[in-house]
Amino acid sequence: MAVFALTSEYTALAGADRSADIKSSVLTVDAASLDTTDFASSGWTEMIGGLKSGTLAITFQDDVASSAVDSILWPLLGTVVTFEVRATSAVVGVSNPKWTGSVLITGHSIGGAVGELAVKTLSFPTTGAVTRATS
Repeated sequence: MAVFALTSEYTALAGADRSADIKSSVLTVDAASLDTTDFASSGWTEMIGGLKSGTLAITFQDDVASSAVDSILWPLLGTVVTFEVRATSAVVGVSNPKWTGSVLITGHSIGGAVGELAVKTLSFPTTGAVTRATS
């Protein structure tokens, strides 16, 4: 896949495709950097990778109707759920890998500015491994 515009990203949360409710979905993963610098480092910092962690940040188009975004997210508060993110809604493959794992639903919000689109912008920490697969 060449350079592309995100027009049909796929995001599933708690086993359900939520793409139609989402304006933005960003999975960020990091590895802690551990300083191993010693007197033999010739004046340069030396590092190794440590624990990995991640965050799934999602902006939902809010809806408080029964069986909509708000009523789905509220009961998940404080629980661990699965996620899957793909660059497009196309089938998973070498040109459209998927990233999967679990996140802890740590927050909820309601409200916004007058005249603006009602959205929930939430960030969930990953828990356990995040994997990338092409099948």
